[in-house]
Amino acid sequence: MMRSRLAAAFALSVALIVGCGSKQAAVEDGRQFVIAFSQCNTAEPYRTMQNNILEQEIKKHPDCTLVIHDAQQDNARQISQIENIMLQDVDLLIVAPNEAAPLTPIVRKAHEKGAMKIICLERDLAAPVYDMFVGADNQAIGEMAGEFVKDYVETKGIEAPVIIEMKGLLGSPPQEERHAGAHQHIDQIPGARVIEEVANWLQDEAKKRMETILQANQRIDVVYAHNDPMAVGCYLAAKEADREKEMIFVGVDGLGGAAGGIKKVMDGVLQCTFIYPTCAAEALEYGVKMLHGEQVPERVILQPQKITPENAQEWYEKATIEAP
Repeated sequence: MMRSRLAAAFALSVALIVGCGSKQAAVEDGRQFVIAFSQCNTAEPYRTMQNNILEQEIKKHPDCTLVIHDAQQDNARQISQIENIMLQDVDLLIVAPNEAAPLTPIVRKAHEKGAMKIICLERDLAAPVYDMFVGADNQAIGEMAGEFVKDYVETKGIEAPVIIEMKGLLGSPPQEERHAGAHQHIDQIPGARVIEEVANWLQDEAKKRMETILQANQRIDVVYAHNDPMAVGCYLAAKEADREKEMIFVGVDGLGGAAGGIKKVMDGVLQCTFIYPTCAAEALEYGVKMLHGEQVPERVILQPQKITPENAQEWYEKATIEAP
């Protein structure tokens, strides 16, 4: 069945329609599948990378069409977009929730309706109201980051260190898990003082928060940010204050490309980052299998990798898709 109503179907959403090849190149029975991706925002390089990967991978499936929706970090907008998707001839919904609790009811409603398959991508919901979850281990990333910070201050002999934790969007599972995991190690550091701030995953917000922190604290030893853009924002603020050399910066995401976290480690901006898999290619691969009636696991959890100056070049060369 051909999907001739795509343009009108998503008129209420902020969406990018990506063709996946000629309709004439579709499967022999002529069946065309429509896949909708509900993206929580495109302001983060990590999110843009997810979109880029999906746009590349969909080209491998000429019987599929991809529609990307940008919720712009707005729960109400994302809920409205999913409500609209439910009214259309969509076969698969891939959703990266902005926040777990607010998005769970609408995804539950879509799942119970049963008209389309649902994959939850990277940020889990408050309940498993989907067919499959594909994500990465944020708890493990937090633990690895906390262990790195603890080892650093112990190796340097820093007593009662001052640690800045720049947190992502409150209420999102990655923020909660990266915080909880890190504190399993950070809380073991004798006399450590942790200053927590929230920058909602955004570099500019982190820079502003860090400017205030620098004015209020004459000493800072470590900055641990829940993603690389926030870590870079903190670095830029410290550099403008001529204080960047007194502290180290630790991030998460480890994207490739000239602006990604791996390159920031190579350039000496970050002391360490952790590759947080985008999970996008895997989600699409499993989603297409589901559409063709194949069995897939209920949960797939991808593992992070630690990037330091010792292995950054090796991992940088492995990165094949760059964020713009």
